[in-house]
Amino acid sequence: MKKILSLLLVAAVCASASMIGLDALGEEQTLGGMTSTAGRGFAGGAKTGDAEGLSLSNPARAAFDTKVVFNLNFLIEMMAAERHGQYFGTRNVSLPSFNLSFPMGSFGTMGVSLWQSYASVFREEFQDSIKAVNAKMEYQSSVYEIVPSYSVRLPVIRNVSLGASAHIVMGNSIRSLTLGPDNSEVSDDDAWATNKAKITDYVSGTWELKNHPAYYTFALQYRGRMASYFFSYTMPHTLLNDLNYNFRFSEIDTLEPNRHEREIKIPATLATGINLRFKKRNNVMMDLQWRAWDEDVKNIGGSYSLDDITETGDDILASIGFQRDGSSLYYDPYWDRITYRVGAWFKQWYVKNVDEFGGSLGAGFPLGRKGTIIDFALQGGKRFVDDDHNWEETFVGIRLGLMGIGNWGQSRR
Repeated sequence: MKKILSLLLVAAVCASASMIGLDALGEEQTLGGMTSTAGRGFAGGAKTGDAEGLSLSNPARAAFDTKVVFNLNFLIEMMAAERHGQYFGTRNVSLPSFNLSFPMGSFGTMGVSLWQSYASVFREEFQDSIKAVNAKMEYQSSVYEIVPSYSVRLPVIRNVSLGASAHIVMGNSIRSLTLGPDNSEVSDDDAWATNKAKITDYVSGTWELKNHPAYYTFALQYRGRMASYFFSYTMPHTLLNDLNYNFRFSEIDTLEPNRHEREIKIPATLATGINLRFKKRNNVMMDLQWRAWDEDVKNIGGSYSLDDITETGDDILASIGFQRDGSSLYYDPYWDRITYRVGAWFKQWYVKNVDEFGGSLGAGFPLGRKGTIIDFALQGGKRFVDDDHNWEETFVGIRLGLMGIGNWGQSRR
């Protein structure tokens, strides 16, 4: 089966996210998939302002907002993978996140986010008439989180805020591996005499937290005149993947399903960042996020002698970015009202021996006088591997974001 899977990957041109960690958690969606954040290399967790919106790593930031912020993000990504001189390409379209926040003056700010934290997406079919085999693979797994949050500035020290968010986990997963003979070269009159049976190892399940309704993030933010800082802590938690294993013959007969629960212990996350502002509208930002994995991830596994675990290592994201804020004056030249961004990052995956380097360019284009902004980011990079289990990946992506900023529920002056 492993040889067939290798052949299948070589021939793949499909709808797919990263191929790394397919049987584990899949690809992690970095920092909620915000277009504006991606445009500056995923840095800027400490930067405040109405045009920033909610931050998953720093829920305390929103306490300094003065207007309602709505944000919707899209990702279009193309990727080329290589191993031992063999190549394949993939493409993927996804909706990584949605955010909405409401400031309430001295009572703080409430918000809610929906974001895709992990995803495994792969579909492809392979046929080899010479070896008389065919195979079909499908992975479709998404771990989503609904994240309500609250933040408030301290009553005396107004340049310091506290924030907290709850992460409610949900999602589903499907993994289907099909093997069968290839009778494409047999005439229709004689096809009845061939063995047309296909055997499918079909696994389906759901995602949730074990023994808890949610896990939590706590953050502290300081906003200064020239520099802002934040620090946050996200609790460790255990993801529970409740799976049903089925063997199907020609997708008609099904053996008695076998139920299995997969537990994945996610370690605590520490995050910090700084934003340095100069000449009023220029910002240099640096962020660091770290998780120390001490247990390997159990794979979906099952039949066909697939690996039982994915080895893990320390999960690190270090990013640096620059942003020139656009002018808030409507009658300034349009080019001066555009927000410009650039950044770079290094990411050490939770999957052992996988390192990612990337860079990005971005811009925010204002539309009209009501505060609507179209965010655009172009990102690219490479994932390096140091083992024989994964493929090195080169990726290019386009992110689009729609941000609405307004005074909903507030009286006009």
